[in-house]
Amino acid sequence: MPTFTALTTLSEKDPAEALGVALEDLEPEPTGVGVFEMEDGSGLWEVGAYFVEAPDEVALDLLAAAYGAKPFAVSELPETDWVAHVRRELHPVEAGRFFVYGSHDADKVPGDKVALLIEAAMAFGTGHHGTTQGCLEALERLIGAGAVKKNVVDIGCGTAVLALAAAKTWPEPVMASDIDEVAVEVAEANVAANGEAGRVRCLEAAGFDHPELHAAAPFDLIFANILKGPLVDLAPDVAAHCAEGGHVILSGLLNAQAKDVIAAYEAEGLSLEHHAEIGEWSTLTLCK
Repeated sequence: MPTFTALTTLSEKDPAEALGVALEDLEPEPTGVGVFEMEDGSGLWEVGAYFVEAPDEVALDLLAAAYGAKPFAVSELPETDWVAHVRRELHPVEAGRFFVYGSHDADKVPGDKVALLIEAAMAFGTGHHGTTQGCLEALERLIGAGAVKKNVVDIGCGTAVLALAAAKTWPEPVMASDIDEVAVEVAEANVAANGEAGRVRCLEAAGFDHPELHAAAPFDLIFANILKGPLVDLAPDVAAHCAEGGHVILSGLLNAQAKDVIAAYEAEGLSLEHHAEIGEWSTLTLCK
C-alpha cells in the first residue's frame, strides 16, 4: 500500500496547530496528522499528514495559504515493512516499576520490574510515546500513594498496554475498549502474550458505548489516552462512569491543550491532582 506525505512549516505555534486540525477534514482523509516544533533551533513548526491515497494538492495549497504556511511538499514513500523496521528501532522503556519491551528484547527484562510485552503493530500505544509513558508514570504515582483499584477501564486502548499494567498491578479483571477493530485484535493478542487472557476484556466500542461498559460502571480508574478533541467530548461520559473518589488518567494532548481539557473535566466535577509533561505531551490525573 503506498504512503504519501505532505509537509510544511510555519513560524508560529497557534496557526500550526490550527492547520493540523484543518488537515483532518481533507478528502481523501489523512491517516495521521502531526504538529511538531522543529529541534534545529529555527523556531519553526512542522505540520505533516500521511495519506494512503494521493492527497488533493490544490486543497493543500489553499490550506497552506490560509494559515500562512509554506506550500506543502508532497512525496510518495517507498513501500516498507514498518512493523519490522519499528521493531528493530524500538528499545525497552522503563516507567516506574513497568518495563515495556518487544520480544526481540526479552533477554533484557530486569527481574525486579513488571514486564509488559508489547509488539510493534498497526495500533497505537507501544509504550514508547510520551503519552503512554506518561500514563504509566501516572499509574505509578497512584500505586505509590497506596491506591487500590478494583474496577479499571482503558478507553481507546490501542495495544492495551495500560490495561495490562493495571491487570498486573491489581487482582481484579480490567476492561479495555477501542473504536478500531484492528486495535481490539492487537489488544487481545497482547493480552494473551502477557498471560492475562480472561483477566482483560477487550471490546470494540466508541468511548463507553457498549452494554458491558455500562453494566460494569462506575469505574474507580479510567484511562483515556487519545486526542484532545475526543477527550473533551468524552468528559461528560467519563464523569458519569467514574465512581466517587475514583481517578481518571488522560493523555494524548499537547502541553498547550491541557488547559482546555482540564477545564472540560473540572466542569464535570473532576479536580486536577497532577499534571505531568514529557516533551511536548501532557498527562493529567484527575479525581472525582
